Amino acid sequence: MKHYRAPWSTTLIVMSSFATLLCLGIAFGTPLLPAPRHGGEIGMALRWLPLSFVPVCLLFAIRGYGITADGILVHRLFWTTRLPREGLRSASFEPRVMCKSIRTCGNGGFFSFTGWYWSKSLKSYRAFVTDLNRTVVLRYENRTVVVSPGEPEDFVRELSGNPAAGAA
Repeated sequence: MKHYRAPWSTTLIVMSSFATLLCLGIAFGTPLLPAPRHGGEIGMALRWLPLSFVPVCLLFAIRGYGITADGILVHRLFWTTRLPREGLRSASFEPRVMCKSIRTCGNGGFFSFTGWYWSKSLKSYRAFVTDLNRTVVLRYENRTVVVSPGEPEDFVRELSGNPAAGAA
């Protein structure tokens, strides 16, 4: 199996840092505000809700990618998402392909860009991305997936190097 890093772009670092600080600020800054006369207990309990976003989003962070004879692996913190190589029509390095995309469901920069997106060029697609400048588009017959390995050209060559696996 060949492994690829999932380096974080400056954009992801800034967005994740800002979101984390915002969640911490809400959780720990709320007690400094005057308590409302009605619903204060509920409001105080809800102040911890944004803090729960930090570990939940961290769980879905992308740690790296792997290519095996029959699959493309997306390594998360505690599990791996497997994409089959069977049915893969093409893999191409397309930097910044996610620009002007609309997130339909998922995470837009809190430790990763993951979930389902839509763009005019790709239509509906799934993303497992940490760097918007290193995006590789995996096209299957009925779906499209975007990943961002540290060495995108090598990643595409590795997928294309084994025609028996179905990549073009």
